[in-house]
Amino acid sequence: MRAFYSGHFVLPLPPGHRFPMGRYVLLREQMERHLPEIEMLEAPRASDGELALAHTPQWIAAISDGSVEAQTMREIGFPWSEAMVERSRRSTGATIAACRAALAEGVSGNMAGGTHHAGPDRGGGFCVFNDAAVAARLMQAEQGRRGRATLQVAVIDLDVHQGNGTARIFREDPSVFTLSIHGQKNFPFRKEASDLDVELPDGCGDVDYLAAIEHALDELDRRFSPGLVIYLAGADPFERDRLGRLKLSFDGLEARDRRVFDFAWQRRIPLAFAMAGGYASDISETVQVQLGTFRVAFAYWRRWQNAAAKGHP
Repeated sequence: MRAFYSGHFVLPLPPGHRFPMGRYVLLREQMERHLPEIEMLEAPRASDGELALAHTPQWIAAISDGSVEAQTMREIGFPWSEAMVERSRRSTGATIAACRAALAEGVSGNMAGGTHHAGPDRGGGFCVFNDAAVAARLMQAEQGRRGRATLQVAVIDLDVHQGNGTARIFREDPSVFTLSIHGQKNFPFRKEASDLDVELPDGCGDVDYLAAIEHALDELDRRFSPGLVIYLAGADPFERDRLGRLKLSFDGLEARDRRVFDFAWQRRIPLAFAMAGGYASDISETVQVQLGTFRVAFAYWRRWQNAAAKGHP
């Protein structure tokens, strides 16, 4: 199984900044220790042309040359720097690479990404470019160049915050189904309409959350037939996340991941995933959740390989 990293492209932040930049390096270290079977590869750099599949040329240029307005950067939550631009391109490139790998092998992941608050012409909430949207559109374009029918893509967003940017990008695109399960009262406070939104109350725990996933996946299955799933496996529904306000345990989050991967596996739908949010006071707990996602992913990747070896579809 292949996973793509960009943690060594460090975004410089002022002291005390609440974004846990260090978790990406810690995740890589933990994967090297506990999941050495996974091949970790440096993320490629998303080009202007690739970014333009989901973003306006004006937004790409403003971010790239630093001419973006100060208020817009405040909404993103990062100070502008060339390093920020490079990291944002690499994080998007990682999801592109993970989608290509998933279409070839069944499962692949981005060790960062999930920047779902970025819309066509602006960023927000620690998100500059929308990696899932760019990757979905690029996979559709690449399939089209091979003369195939339009690739149907489902974005299953289980970050605790609604994927407003993704919903906005695809709101008039029937070839992409956006599903977001998120905290009703959490950021963003002005939400966009996904194809399917499931809003959860503060304090929602394992049982109710997993029931919500079952219902949502059944609805997705009834309404849409994807050829690719992009899964945003946010760690921020965790019970000790500073920004989450939900109450999922480690076991609940693992069960969540298994349900999503099983949904794709049972239908033989390739699945690419990204880490999305995670803000536990103890950063090691966020990394533990993310490591669990990769452990589940690797088990399902092995199922794909075993089926291929036996000649099964």
